[in-house]
Amino acid sequence: MSAPSSESQAPHRAGFACFVGRPNAGKSTLTNALVGQKVAITSNRPQTTRHTVRGIVHREDAQLILVDTPGLHKPRTLLGERLNDVVRTTWAEVDVIGFCLPANEKLGPGDRFIAKELAGIKKTPKIAIVTKTDLVESKALAEQLIAIDRLAQELGFEWAEIIPVSAVKGEQVDLLADLLVPLLPESPPLYPEGDLTDEPEMVMVAELIREAALEGVRDELPHSIAVVVEEMLPREDRPADKPLLDIHANVYIERSSQKGIIIGPKGKRLKDVGTKSRKQIEALLGTPVFLDLHVKVAKDWQRDPKQLRKLGF
Repeated sequence: MSAPSSESQAPHRAGFACFVGRPNAGKSTLTNALVGQKVAITSNRPQTTRHTVRGIVHREDAQLILVDTPGLHKPRTLLGERLNDVVRTTWAEVDVIGFCLPANEKLGPGDRFIAKELAGIKKTPKIAIVTKTDLVESKALAEQLIAIDRLAQELGFEWAEIIPVSAVKGEQVDLLADLLVPLLPESPPLYPEGDLTDEPEMVMVAELIREAALEGVRDELPHSIAVVVEEMLPREDRPADKPLLDIHANVYIERSSQKGIIIGPKGKRLKDVGTKSRKQIEALLGTPVFLDLHVKVAKDWQRDPKQLRKLGF
């Protein structure tokens, strides 16, 4: 293809790219790296993402809207089934799919399961993104690239591109954007300049609290935590130059026995959750915050349709 004679002739493109992959494949970290700011919560625990977060990358020639889905997995609960439905619905609506495969883990049944589903989506271009390249030597990376190419051949489709990246170190992140943009349709920008996400602020605040709550808890607890922001109101009678935002939020767990884990001895863990998340919330909203957190039990909410609706799933 010959390059256009001047940049002004290149059409502006805008569209949606979706990152898919097994839980903990680096999708949220990659979304944040491309946007240049935190829009998706990250954790070293699988199945952290529960909402499709749209991160918006603004460029002179394009606007790339990133849809970060939950990891596709074999569901054990009603919540798990609903998360998988979210993934499949998203795949059907985007312009390009990026399949994230960690460089430091051999391809497994989970990757084959997702690749097989992708093979059935005929029209949408698919890019293989090899994540976490900072964790492996070049020989292991080369072997992974070959295995990923072979996987597509076995299932009867072709990758539009295969690209290794390290979101943590920022390596090849810009190149990934360069490869995604030509696969988007010609279009004017879909979001105003400066918008980084279309997630409602209350949802993002709840996610930041949940991220802080996920740190350092026992292995069985992450899936049991949900956060709902009940209220976000400016404090009355404050001078204009000293605003304060009151945020009242509930941290929900499934059993009374889990309360002590979240609250900690003499309330220390919950206090730490509040301190960590408040800093992130203040950075996000650009205003001082008073954060009021309460821990409540919503019995077996992952399996209860009524509770799932109440908690936003």
